[in-house]
Amino acid sequence: MIRRMRRGLTLSGLVALCMFTALALALGYANKARCTGPDFDEWGRSEPAYQERAYGDVCYSDIQNLWIGRDIDRHVFPYVHGGITADGSLYGGVVEYPVLTGVLMWLGALFARTDAGFLAASALLMAPFGLAVAWWLGRLSGWRALVWALGPPLVLYAFHNWDLPVVACAVAAVYVVHRWTSVSLPRRATVASVLLGLGFALKLYPAIFVLPLALYVLTGGAEGTRRLDVRGALQVVGAAVGTAVLVNLPFAVAGFGGWLASFEFQARRQVDVSTNSVWYWGFRHWTGDEGFQAAMGVVSPLLVLLSFAVACAVGWLRYERSGTYPWIQVSAAMLCGFLLLHKVHSPQYTLWLLPFFVLLAVRWGWIVAYLVADAAMGISIFRWFYLYMTGAPSGVHDGFTAQALMIGVWGRAALLVGLFVAFLAAPSTVDDVGSGARGTGRRSVTPAPQPLG
Repeated sequence: MIRRMRRGLTLSGLVALCMFTALALALGYANKARCTGPDFDEWGRSEPAYQERAYGDVCYSDIQNLWIGRDIDRHVFPYVHGGITADGSLYGGVVEYPVLTGVLMWLGALFARTDAGFLAASALLMAPFGLAVAWWLGRLSGWRALVWALGPPLVLYAFHNWDLPVVACAVAAVYVVHRWTSVSLPRRATVASVLLGLGFALKLYPAIFVLPLALYVLTGGAEGTRRLDVRGALQVVGAAVGTAVLVNLPFAVAGFGGWLASFEFQARRQVDVSTNSVWYWGFRHWTGDEGFQAAMGVVSPLLVLLSFAVACAVGWLRYERSGTYPWIQVSAAMLCGFLLLHKVHSPQYTLWLLPFFVLLAVRWGWIVAYLVADAAMGISIFRWFYLYMTGAPSGVHDGFTAQALMIGVWGRAALLVGLFVAFLAAPSTVDDVGSGARGTGRRSVTPAPQPLG
């Protein structure tokens, strides 16, 4: 059964997988669209009681919300004419995301006149990326890709923010490395690195996968070698950096202040209720202290970098035992470290993690537990916002909403710690075309280590 789930799908199976994904995307859009209309004010904002409905009915999306406040409704091309004020407010079309996401937002708003139109157009722009992810995961890992197609996160978060394109970049990079095997490893890894560079220009996080990919090339990839390919590894890093620079350069030249403002906004972002990270929920009574906020600006990134170093080092130890550097496993563990320790942990970040549940053979208990904890957090956080906004009792002793939120937040945090270890030990569900071994990424018959937990 497990072997059948890992095999790449036939054309009919891939079509069926994409149909399941399309259904999930349609349900995801229908859920978010409940917040739109039926009336609109002079700015195109849904009425009546938009904010109360968004939180109370759990249909909030950043897409609809950001229709107002970033000049999106005025169809201003992003970054070129704007900047950031002393109090951290963005103006002149600047958005708090990297440049390609800003362009997607502008395109989605181009013909829209209301937040409902903006949501619909944005969903149409992003849905093909969700379908592409399903197709590539099906080709890579067979029916296990149903975790993507039928997972609750796709319904909850597909159109919560602009994350489907960046997930597509990350998955496409894996696909290129492990399916374009008629091309030499350094060349296909370079193409994958370009995709990761494009991902950086969408939401930053794929850039962290460049290091394990470079180490994979350095050590010879699936063939495994003790002769290090330094040139190939540097080529991978250079391609990612070059792509990021080339994409960002026109915006930096056209409006340096506006381009820089998007990065400055994130650097200056404080730990507060909107960040939804363990730093807020664990230290929320300290968040009003400037010293705490300054410390978080140092402690959080240092711990994230430490988790990256640990993941890469463990991956190297596994390479020394097996002969293949586990770049997918290390990438997954690095993402766990980022999600757990970064100042911001938005609900839709689960979409970033979801493909690794497909690509790596972690035990199903891990997957089910994480999806349950995530759903508890993703639903209850907005109900909690609603209670807080309306002045209703919202403490952990006042009802199930706050209790479910704490279960979700801390359950998810604990699972990320466990998944950090489980991912590093897990075999891959991806087998290189032409490889003699399944799930190991090698041509030898050395058995892959079994998953922990």
